[in-house]
Amino acid sequence: QVQLVESGGGLVQAGGSLRLSCAASGSIARINVMGWYRQTPGKQRELVATLTGGRNPNYADSVKGRFTISRDNAKNTANLQMNSLKPEDTAVYYCTALARPLGSMRFTDYWGQGTQVTVSS
Repeated sequence: QVQLVESGGGLVQAGGSLRLSCAASGSIARINVMGWYRQTPGKQRELVATLTGGRNPNYADSVKGRFTISRDNAKNTANLQMNSLKPEDTAVYYCTALARPLGSMRFTDYWGQGTQVTVSS
């Protein structure tokens, strides 16, 4: 199976920056997509950014120009650099990976436990 562990969340003032990291481990044959979603209480989880392979990033309109997603395919890691943070960016951020475990022919969505990001005004 595949495990995802996020790190880098915390408390920051509006206008500040944070960098989230996600490391995938386990019996991994291949990871297709890695990305980040976020969720606030009472709301559905929403896409923040995804990256297929090392190209073609996809961003939510609300974070374009402020957030940058990157991957290290050799290390099975993904990062989310968040700049110019706003109070509305406050949420639990989840790492996700569309991965195929060793011995399997199927790709499956995997999720991390989440990391809290709080932006104060």
